[in-house]
Order: sequence, then C-alpha cells, then structure tokens
Amino acid sequence: MTGRLDGVGIGWRPEIQGFVAELPGLRFVEVIAESLPVAGPPPPGLAALLDRGVSVVPHGVRLSLGGAEPVSADRVAHLAGVAQLVRAPLVSEHIAFVRAGGIEVGHLLPLPRTWEAVAAVTDNVRRTRAELPVPLALEPIAALFDWPDDELDEADFLTEILDRTDALLLLDVANVYANARNRGHDPVALLDRLPLERVAYAHVAGGAVRDGVYHDTHTDPVPAPVLELIGELAARRPPPPLLLERDGGYPPAAELRAELDAIARAAGHPTVT
Repeated sequence: MTGRLDGVGIGWRPEIQGFVAELPGLRFVEVIAESLPVAGPPPPGLAALLDRGVSVVPHGVRLSLGGAEPVSADRVAHLAGVAQLVRAPLVSEHIAFVRAGGIEVGHLLPLPRTWEAVAAVTDNVRRTRAELPVPLALEPIAALFDWPDDELDEADFLTEILDRTDALLLLDVANVYANARNRGHDPVALLDRLPLERVAYAHVAGGAVRDGVYHDTHTDPVPAPVLELIGELAARRPPPPLLLERDGGYPPAAELRAELDAIARAAGHPTVT
C-alpha cells in the first residue's frame, strides 16, 4: 500500500500557521484542497513546511463523491493539480454529498446506505482515482441522522465501497465515537468491524454535547473517550498517523500543544512539541 504517512499532524489553517511552523516534531499537515489555487506557488507558510520535509495532504470537501451525478471533471482536475503543487503523498475526500440537482448544500451530508449509493460512490471514486497522480483516502463522515431506507449498516457500507474501489481509508476516530454514541452503540464494537488494514491516516477532533446529541464541532477540546478510542485503535494495528482537526475556537498555544501531545501519547507516537 502506498501513500503512507507517519507521526502526528495538524490541519493547516492561516489562523494558526505561526503556531504550526514552530512545532519541531510535526510530520505532516492537511490543507483544504479547495482553499489553494493551482496556479502559483503554495502559501509561504506551507512552502516553508515543505522545505523542511513536512508532508502536505490536500483534503477535499467539494467533490460530492456520493452524489447521483458524476463528479465534476474540473473539481477533480483541481484536486489533482493541488496534489502536484504540494508534492502530496496522497489526497483525501469524504463519502458524502454536497450538491444535488445543481444546488450547493454547503455541508457534508450523509448518504443512504443502499446498494444504489454504493454503486454511485464507486463510480465517482473510480473516475476520480483515474485522474489523480497519488492515492485517494476516503473519509466516512459524522452523521446526525440515518436515512429510513438503509440496506447496510455503517461498517458494511464502508467496507463494500473500499473493496470495490481499492481506495485507502481516512479513519476519523472522532466520527466513529460520534456516530456510535448518537446511535446508542459501542464505538469499540464499531471499530472492530472496520477495515483497519486500509487506514492511511486518522483524524482526531473535539466535540460537544448539545441537547443530548454529540456534535463533531472541530472547535472544542478532544474529549477523553476519543483519546481512549485512539488507544483502542493503536492496540488493533500499528499506530496510524494521527491528525488533529481544529477549525476555530483556537485555544492558547500551550493548550493546543498539550492536546497534540495527548493525542501522540494515546497512540504511542513521539510528541510533536
């Protein structure tokens, strides 16, 4: 399997680029693919990381791999161009849809877990992979609802798609926790049914409970149960590369460093600070 990363990373955002630049043990970052133009050099902050050997992974949010329509050739070309621009070892996108009938939703929406949806995702992933210069990792999203006509459960749905496409898995540990908790299931039991041998890297993020529902906010601290789930993952396969997603509500630098180091320790990785 190609497209390997290692160690601990963080989502690169302009608001925290100075903080990220000062992390001595940082191994990789992730950048929102749609935020980078293909023409011209990478932003100076990213270029400096590349110069010191930090890997940069483009993370797409707008392909709509789960949409009924074929993926946009222009969007796929942009993702491929960004991968070349930052010399990426792989790229990632979501098993979700963001548009339908020409309407842009503006959010990652869950798919009905049906055989028809499996076929639609498979076709779009194959079209995308054919144009990419590097491997593609697929991320299942956190979903606040299930469609009433589901034919497969979460683990079977994901496994079927990965088997058909031979794509890698971007495993979001926080999403595993959120989906299991909100459905009243055991997150460890769900973890045990996922194809962990396909994991390219893993996301970790914070969340909060609102009106009894756990929301994957990316603006709150990583809770203890998610850190514990990292340990469960590391016990089942070689510790995967882990990336902290933070998209707002940035705490003081000392708190963010402590969170990164807690994630590293949970998986048995060297700390980054």
